[in-house]
Amino acid sequence: MASTPASTTSATNREAIYLALMSIPAGKVVTYGQLATLAGLPGAARLAGTVLCGLPENTELPWHRVINAQGKISLPPDSAAYKKQCHRLQTEGVDIKNGKISLRIYGYNN
Repeated sequence: MASTPASTTSATNREAIYLALMSIPAGKVVTYGQLATLAGLPGAARLAGTVLCGLPENTELPWHRVINAQGKISLPPDSAAYKKQCHRLQTEGVDIKNGKISLRIYGYNN
């Protein structure tokens, strides 16, 4: 049985996460674990987070629609990136109360 080179597997997984990310509609959010599952990589929440951390600063991918399983933004609350994510979500109509987003209301269930 031939094995796939790690770099090819890595690129394929990254691409799958990008495609899953693009499928999340405006005004909805997913957790890192849900993003991984949407990408066909169940159980790979950490990988999803790592891929998102590696996005270029000027990306047009909707990274801001991914939050943690507690319904919170994973970035430090005093960071510019946190404020940017909050702003983008609120612009799409997502309500953030006491630092939390209701997955029941805003969660994307494809």
